[in-house]
This record gives sequence, C-alpha cells and structure tokens, in this order.
Amino acid sequence: MKSYHLIHQLITLVEELEEEQPEKEISLQHFTGFLLNKSENSVMDINPEVRFGNSDKKALEVAYQLDNNIGRLLVFMSRYAKMYIKKALEETPLITPEDFTALAILMTHDHLSKTELIKHNLQEKTSGTEVIRRLIAADLVSQWNDAHDKRSKHIAITDQGRELLYSVFVDMNNVGKMISGKLSLREKLTLGYLLQKLEDFHLHHYQKKTILSKSDLKNFIEDSLPSK
Repeated sequence: MKSYHLIHQLITLVEELEEEQPEKEISLQHFTGFLLNKSENSVMDINPEVRFGNSDKKALEVAYQLDNNIGRLLVFMSRYAKMYIKKALEETPLITPEDFTALAILMTHDHLSKTELIKHNLQEKTSGTEVIRRLIAADLVSQWNDAHDKRSKHIAITDQGRELLYSVFVDMNNVGKMISGKLSLREKLTLGYLLQKLEDFHLHHYQKKTILSKSDLKNFIEDSLPSK
C-alpha cells in the first residue's frame, strides 16, 4: 500500500492533537488548522525525485525547503510548457514560445515600438530583437520609422500574422489544457489566483527595475519579505 506512510503520519498527528487537547472532540476543520500550524515552519517531506540521488542528504534538505521547492517546481513547469508550445508550433513560421507570445501581444495593440514589445514579452533586448527580426522576415509583422524619432521603429501585426495566430490558437488551447493536467476546476481556480498574485508581484519589480544585481536580490529579501 503506497499511502501507508502518509496514513501513519496522519494517525500520529491526530494522536498528538488529542494529547494536547484531551477533552476536545477533533473535527476535520480543527485538525486542518492544527496541521497547517504544524507544517508552517517545517521543511517539506522529501519525496522520491527522479532527478536527485541520495548521496547528500543536506543538499536534499536545502532543495526541499518550501520556497526552494516552489521555485524548482515553477522552473520545471515552465520547461514543460515550452516543450508543449514548441510541439504546437510545428509546421508554422513560429520557432519559439516567445515568437508566439510576441505576436499575440501585438495582436492586442494597434502598434508598439520594438522596445515596448520586448518589455511586454519579458525579454532581454538581444533575444527580443531576434524574435522581432524573425516575425518581420516571415511577413507576420510590419515595421516603420517613428515620425518623431527616426531612431525608433514601430511594429504591428499583419493580416497574415493575424490569420496564423487564429489557426495556432486551436493547438495552444490544447497546450493550456495539457499544462493544467488533471487538476479539478477548484484546483485550477486556486492555482490561477496564486499565479496571478505572483505575476503581479514580479511584474512590479520587473517594471521598476528593482532587482538589477545579486546584492539587490539579497537586500530585498532581508528587508522586505517575511522571514517565515
């Protein structure tokens, strides 16, 4: 029975709660609160991880600390998503996920400067410029000089680009469903809420350029984020 260890842990925790409050009948709501309080400051249980060995227990404990584990899993999720997106873009002029997102962003604007698009697409200037170059070469995007600043160029999606996007949307819908896996509707709503909360937090720092170095990262963590 694969879940025996978990069941044993739950029974042990119920017994611990009964010892703390022997005269009180335990409800599911009461036990849930106890469990959350119990796990608040603890390191996550180390579950089997196909990528990790077991030769350094201390390193595993660091990897499975709650914040580190969340970061690791988000990185893995982004890589799975990119893999699925690349499959969906096969046999199209779009080479990378960034090509798709750049074109999709342009579709919602009459036009943007190249710099604006690169920022909206969360890219570095070099890689963002390369994406735009590919889209222009494929006749999916048009460009022209800014009337007031000839050093700046504006870009817009073409009819061909718009037509391509609508055809790709069908496969991208499948990508979205694949990424969310077998989560229930309630789980999807919860995950969407939490991810949007993280997006709002990180987008603020991206736009304000508050984290430009390792020291900026360290100082912000020490000064602004809760220690627990």
